[in-house]
Parts: sequence; C-alpha cells; structure tokens
Amino acid sequence: MKKTLLFFLLLALPLAGSAQQKPRVSDKELVSVIWAMGQMYPDGFTLSLDSLRQPAKGLAVSYQATQNSFDKKSLPAVIRHAHAHDNIVGGWYSPEEDKYYFDSSRIFPEDSLEAALAFARENGQHTVYDLAKGINVKSNYEQQDIRVILDTDMGSSTDDLFALMMLYRYMDMQRCKLIGVVVDRMGKANADIVDAMNLYYGYPDIPIGLETDGVKNPPVWIPYHNLAYARTIHSELMFKRSIGDDGSYMEGYKLYRKLLSEQPDHSVTIASIGFVTSLARLLESGPDEYSPMNGVELVRAKVKTIYAMGGVFGKAVEPDYNFLQAIDFSLKFFDMLPKEVDIVFSPGEVGDPLDYRPEQVIADLSWTDCHPIKWTYQFLNCDTGQKMWDPQAVINAVEGDDLYKLSPRGWVTLTPAGETIFTPDPKGNARYQYPGDPVWCDIVLKYIRLMAIQH
Repeated sequence: MKKTLLFFLLLALPLAGSAQQKPRVSDKELVSVIWAMGQMYPDGFTLSLDSLRQPAKGLAVSYQATQNSFDKKSLPAVIRHAHAHDNIVGGWYSPEEDKYYFDSSRIFPEDSLEAALAFARENGQHTVYDLAKGINVKSNYEQQDIRVILDTDMGSSTDDLFALMMLYRYMDMQRCKLIGVVVDRMGKANADIVDAMNLYYGYPDIPIGLETDGVKNPPVWIPYHNLAYARTIHSELMFKRSIGDDGSYMEGYKLYRKLLSEQPDHSVTIASIGFVTSLARLLESGPDEYSPMNGVELVRAKVKTIYAMGGVFGKAVEPDYNFLQAIDFSLKFFDMLPKEVDIVFSPGEVGDPLDYRPEQVIADLSWTDCHPIKWTYQFLNCDTGQKMWDPQAVINAVEGDDLYKLSPRGWVTLTPAGETIFTPDPKGNARYQYPGDPVWCDIVLKYIRLMAIQH
C-alpha cells in the first residue's frame, strides 16, 4: 500500500504536465492522497481528481456545501461532491482556527474574475484564488457602500490609466461606485480620454469634470493625449465617445460641488492622483445652485477620506512632484482642508518597485487588438521609468488598510518649497503608506495585472 500511495503522491506534485490517461484511483485511495497533500502543502493546494495534478492556472472557488470539512472523516463527502460537480478538490489552512480545510472547488478561466466572484458570493466564500499568480481576491459578498471620486492629471503618466481601470474593475466586482471623475490637467483632450475609457469599460454615465484654471503647461512624460482620437486604418474612430469634438465638460470644482451635494454625509472617498487644483478651488468656493454650504463646509460634511498620491516622508526632506507643480493651489488645499477629514498619502517610493513593463502590458492585453491602454503602449514610448504609483491610492481607497502598512496618525504641513512635513499626533488626520517588501510588491503588481486581463 505504501508503494501505491507514494506513486500517487508523486503524481500529485505541482507540475503542469501533459495530457494523460485518467488514473484509476478508488475513492478510498483518494482520501489517503488528499489527506497527505494537506501535510505536504501547509499553505494550501488545488488538485484535479481527473489527472491527479495541481492545475497551473485559473481562478479557484470553493463550494459552500463542503466548506466545513476539516478532518479525514469528512473527505469522502468532499470527494463525492467533487465527482458530482467539477472533480476539483482544494485544501487550505486557517491559522486563526488552527484547522486545515478541504473543499470541493470550481475553477474559472483567469479572465473570468467577475463570474468567479459572483460564484464566490453565491457560495459564501470570502476569496477567489488565482492559481497562476498565487494571490487571493476578496469576493466582498458583504458589500460596502464605497463612493469614489477620482481626481486625476490624465494625459501624461500611464499609471492614471491603470488607476481608472482598477476602479472600473472594482465596480465590476461590486466593490465600489465611481460617482465621478475630475480631470485636473487642463485641456479637453485629457477629459476625452476619460470619456473614451468610460465607454470602453461599459460605464458611459460616469460624469466628468475638467479643470480650466489650473497648472499652466505642466510636464508631459508620455504624450497619450490623442488617445481618444485614435483611428483605424479605415479612418474610423477606434474608441467611442459620448462627448463629441464640440462638446464640453463641467468645471472640475463645480462637478465636485454637484456630486458632493447629492451624497449622504461622510460617505465620499476621494482618490487624488494628480494635482490638487480642483480640490483647492472646491475648498475656496462659495454657495451655489448645488449647495448653500461653502466649499470647506461641503467637504467637511460629505467627505470621509482623501487618498492622495504624493508626499515625501521619513528621513528625506524634499519637494513632492504633484504638490510642487501646483504649489499655490497645494498650499491653499493643505491650509483649508478640514481637520475632520482623514487623508492618507501614498508616497512615490511605495509604487517605485512596481514596474509593469511595456512588453508585459501588451502581452497581458493580447486578448484584443482594440484597447485604449494597449494602444498607448503600442504606439508611444512608455519605457520612461513609468511605475504603478497612482493605483496605490485607488487600491487603498477601496481595499481599506489591511493591504497597506500605514504610519501612525499625525498632521502634515506643506512648505512653499513643496515639502511635506509630518508631525506625529494620535489626534491627527493624516497617515502615509510605508513601502512594502518584495513579496508585497509582487502581490500588488500581480493584482493589477489580473485586473488588466479581464474582459
């Protein structure tokens, strides 16, 4: 029996393998094999009962019917359920309970995250596991009411595109609601990019505001401002838009006032991944047709947290790029922001190691020839030191603090030179993200890539 068991355990090693004849294994032998797998793989495993191999890719989700199986006596029922459904068994260890669970599972294609998450919610499962990338995605079947306004300097660095893409995917996952986008880089073309993205990802009704009195001629690192006007070889627009060439957008701070006035108190999260020009103008604004409150009062009443890409903390004392580019607006923003509103900073060093290489972006989007981000990476030089800085503010805004290690609370002041000075204080409204270790960086980059391949 030991030789037979050893043979089957060798078959169960995590190798992709080639197609082979289905092994003839009794359910009694499978109990021994699966139980031994739990000892061999303390962090978890997924096993195909057809091939006795661990699948190399796909999104694994457990069935609710077998979720309380954590001893050897429960394995026959797990195996029977697997035979009746997908012939997949998974195992995972719960350190909180000090138990090793076994489940009958289902595997979805890696680009079918929305379907996998829906199945997870139907079966009361907290996560979906990506076999190829080795990461978990929260199913969030207990939906939170997260209302987000994205404030972006679209049209220069491509991490803004990925941050916006992440918010669309979060909406697909029922994790948040993107109630509006404010483009703080002046120029209608930059708002047209967001319009094209809205339609491409299936959210044409998200309102867009545009800054018209902000930073004059800021640097452009990757000039993708013509993305919305890209045409096919037949001279047809490649990406649909709802706002035509003669259309216009609401003033950025005005859209802020309209959106905030329509929301419950303390319900809005702002992800600021560009300049703070529109936010400063919002704070300076007076009562209007949307609200009798001035800007400071409106932000104090409606905004819960601001997640801002920017800041330089720790031992370094040097200017922050985003704040320095709009220094007059930035100083007003820091001075006028109500102290009751929390703000979480994402310094550039957090995103520095997250290098989503151009060739990897194009490969991950190989499922289509018509994609706004793929077009940008195919026809422009994006190998400019571009890293995934901006998505860190968005991910933190939706995922919460569990994924990030944050500083203690304190207050942040901005100097006229664009330096962010942090003063610790348990009563402060400010925190900032610490950089992650290589394992954390690998997980977060894989998470962004997983969202990119969905379609």
